[in-house]
Order: sequence, then structure tokens, then C-alpha cells
Amino acid sequence: MGTLGAVLKHPDDFYPLLKLKMAARNAEKQIPPEPHWAFCYTMLHKVSRSFALVIQQLGTDLRNAVCIFYLVLRALDTVEDDTSVPTDVKVPILEDFHRHVYDRNWHFSCGTKHYKVLMDEFHHVSTAFLELGKGYQEAIEDITQRMGAGMAKFICKEVETIDDYDEYCYYVAGLVGLGLSKLFHASGKEDMASDSLSNSMGLFLQKTNIIRDYLEDINEIPKSRMFWPREIWSKYVDKLEDLKYEENSVKAVQCLNDMVTNALIHAEDCLTYMSALRDINIFRFCAIPQIMAIGTLALCYNNVEVFRGVVKMRRGLTAKVIDQTKTMADVYGAFYDFSCMLKSKIDDSDPNANKTLSRVEAILKTCRDSGLLNKRKSYVVKSGPRYNSAMDHRLLNLFLDVLDEPAKQVHCLVHHCRSLCL
Repeated sequence: MGTLGAVLKHPDDFYPLLKLKMAARNAEKQIPPEPHWAFCYTMLHKVSRSFALVIQQLGTDLRNAVCIFYLVLRALDTVEDDTSVPTDVKVPILEDFHRHVYDRNWHFSCGTKHYKVLMDEFHHVSTAFLELGKGYQEAIEDITQRMGAGMAKFICKEVETIDDYDEYCYYVAGLVGLGLSKLFHASGKEDMASDSLSNSMGLFLQKTNIIRDYLEDINEIPKSRMFWPREIWSKYVDKLEDLKYEENSVKAVQCLNDMVTNALIHAEDCLTYMSALRDINIFRFCAIPQIMAIGTLALCYNNVEVFRGVVKMRRGLTAKVIDQTKTMADVYGAFYDFSCMLKSKIDDSDPNANKTLSRVEAILKTCRDSGLLNKRKSYVVKSGPRYNSAMDHRLLNLFLDVLDEPAKQVHCLVHHCRSLCL
């Protein structure tokens, strides 16, 4: 009932949620017939439904390249994340992974659930990779080699300093930004972006995930792997795991705010990167995750629930972001609204309040200076309720109906819903 309750609380989420469900069904219907490509796109839906939706923004050739790029790096990440694999086995695989993508017979059993299937049947990914254009192959090989080497380095190295943190995030995410920029350029649709801006695009997403996933990562079995830098957390507690204990809640939130403040430094670079994109499909592919990141940081900031459970944007708001993000005005508007939300949560007693405020104000200034805020769609500031109880019941019934509707009838429900919401 979580999603139903949220819909009744936020009835204007319903139409975007319905469109999102329809888009997901359409994406599943568009899975290619060839066995290796069918495996890749089916696996993409299983390991990341959100990415599988966002990737639909791209044209076929670029979409195929990005799909394989994602699965190769997801497989690489599966090797790195599996703490049951001995270091002396893991490190050579990470370092040689860029060669394995050319070998249709290579596979390595590790990971769990869908990730284990990906690794066991990696030959499908290799087969698809070998059908990509040479420019795409070279970009994927280059980034995979550099990322594997970086991951191998940090298998035997703790994240002690903020410089270590930035270096680790560069290897596992900044290089993804660089790789995507290479793929966009290889497609002929975009100019080659600078490495520094591409890096920031990756770091902003990765640092958001590291912050949000604290509790899941610290409780990982058989042993945790954490990437919060000692230089930050040691100012607040003696051991990183101490942050999850209720008696340390005040210090935990202060540490969390310090981490969020660190992540915000990349936001302006992300806005610069996105403002230079020309292709609308590539723009949407890049912009949607970045808006999700600034929204997630706003929710996590000063929020002790990060150490108690899962903090994430509600599905309806996610659906709105996917549905409404079409121009830089939308991006500036989202960054402005979520930054305002974060600013409202800054406590003057927080040790990093002034630094946080300074970084938030810089983001707000960039958004204002764009001159596009008057065209923005608001994700945070809500208008008054426009629905009565009877309409809420009609929306609820529609939502229940669509859960079992065949795809061809969803269009009718969308139009009916739109008539209710106007």
C-alpha cells in the first residue's frame, strides 16, 4: 500500500506514474529478438529498471552501446563487490577485464541473484559488444581498463583522505562520465566534453549513492565495504559503524551533513556539462539522474533516517522528473527547488553550516543567472490540493485497475486520468 498511499497523498503524481508504467511496458516490448541482445536488454531491466527506462531516451545505435557499456561495468562492479572472492583471485580479473570483453567464452561465477546470471552468461554481453562500432568498442575498452585498474588499487587500500575519496569515485564513476562523453562523441551527436566536467557528472551521482547507502553497505555480509573517508567521519566518531547507533545520532547527522556538503561541490560542473548538450535524447538521459541526485541529497541532508533505513525520493516524484525533464529550464528549476529545500534544513549549530550554505548559494546563483527560472517546473513547492474525496477514490480505482491492465488499454486510462487532473 506504500505507493497507493503516496498517490492519495499526492494525487498529481498519478498521471506521471501511469505514464512511467506505460513506458516500462513499452521498453519491455522493444527487447530485440537476437538471443544475445535479448539477454542484454532483459538483464538491464533486471539489474536496473530505472536505467533501463532512462536509456530508452537514446537512439538505437547509441542505446546499444550504452547498454553494453553499463553491463560491462556492472559485471566489473560485481567482481569488485563480491567480498567472498579472495583478493588474489579478484585483482587479476579486475585488471584484465577489458580483455575479457573480447572473449565470447569467458565467464566468472560470482555475485548473487541477477548479477550471478550476468556473470555466468557473460558471453552474451561479449557477443553484443563485438557487434558495436569500433569507436564504441575502443571507448568501452579504454574505460573498462582504467576502471579495473583503479578498483584493483582500492581493493588493498582504505579510503583515508578526501583525496582518496575523490580518487576512488573517479575510478568507479568519474570514468563512467568520461566513457559516456566518449560514446556521445563517437555517435556524432555531441562535441567531446572536458574530462573535468565529465568526471563531476559521475562523482555527483556516486557520492550521492555512497551517502544514501550507508546502512546497507555497513551491514553487508560477509563483511562491509565502506567508502566514507576517514578524514571526514573521524571528526565525529571513533569507528565508522558507530554512526548507526542511536546514542550517536547528533554526531551522525553532523557527519552526514559534512558528506552532503562535500558532494555539492560538483553540482555547478554538472549544470555546465548539461547546458552544453545539443541532442535532446542525450540531454534527457543525462539530466534525469542528476536531478534525482540533487533531490536525494536534499532528502538526506540533516536526516537521521539515513542511519535507520532507506531514504529516497518517492516513486511519484521520480515519475514526475522523468516525465517533465525536457529542457535546461527544467534542470535549473529542479536544482533550484531542491537546493532551496536543502537550504531550509541547514541548522546554524551544524559545524559545517556556513560551508553548506555557501555551496547551496552558489548553486542557486547559477540557476538564477541562467535567466530560465521563470520557465521552471516546480518539484518541491506545491500548490494547494485540487482533488476532493470522490476524485481520490476514482484515482485509487484507476490505479488498482492499471496494475492488471494489458498495455493497449493503459493509453485509455492515461487519457481518462488526464481528464481528471485538468
